Amino acid sequence: MELDLTTVAILAVMGFIAAFIDSCVGGGGLISLPALLGLGLPPYLALGTNKLASTMASATSSFTFISLGKYDKKLMLMLFPVSLVGAFCGAKIVLFIPQELLKTLVIIMMALIFVYTLLNKRFGHDTKFKGYTKFTLGWGIPLTFLIGFYDGFFGPGTGSFFVFVMVLLFGYDFVISAGNGRILNFASNFAALTVFIFDGKVMFLPGLVMGAAMLLGAALGTRMAVKTGVKYVRPLFLLVSVTLMTKMVYELIFTS
Repeated sequence: MELDLTTVAILAVMGFIAAFIDSCVGGGGLISLPALLGLGLPPYLALGTNKLASTMASATSSFTFISLGKYDKKLMLMLFPVSLVGAFCGAKIVLFIPQELLKTLVIIMMALIFVYTLLNKRFGHDTKFKGYTKFTLGWGIPLTFLIGFYDGFFGPGTGSFFVFVMVLLFGYDFVISAGNGRILNFASNFAALTVFIFDGKVMFLPGLVMGAAMLLGAALGTRMAVKTGVKYVRPLFLLVSVTLMTKMVYELIFTS
């Protein structure tokens, strides 16, 4: 890929927008990955390069959430390595999973999440966390592994899945859930990136250019989420969910 002025501009603009959205509710890959593919990168190089940029962005938003105290330290210490291992396993077996089957399952899950969140007006509005139980950890640990695993070899919607689990299972509001979700998403991004680098599936220059723009987008998006709270994050979560579903349905029907 030749990095002329136009290419750099596309990478920067798409990266900024993707990270701004992704830092709050996930779904930034809906923007950044198609941008890389549209610039001519082969699919696996696009996936690896996108992971480089996404790791930079998720690291930035994670640090911002942590610095503002909008996360659960104890829970993250338990679930961070779970997400890390899950993503590493997912990235290692990416070639063995039928993409069409995975897309169908993701569409169904996103549809259920969207409907549930839409119908429950107070969902994620207030924190209802009452401590850790065998039930929450019994479900939280395997779900974190599965979402990390999913991010390792596919990815779109990972952040949204983490946020939903944090709200539904643990009872956090959307802002704390976004903080926890970004930290877990950083773990899965980092693990997958490691695999892609060792497999030679990363183009560093375009990835770093997009990642630099993502640093700014992630920092601004995170602070916007914390400042405006649920009234901003919840509708954005719904918008990203329905956009993800629409895009994946279109691809399943017209590009399979």
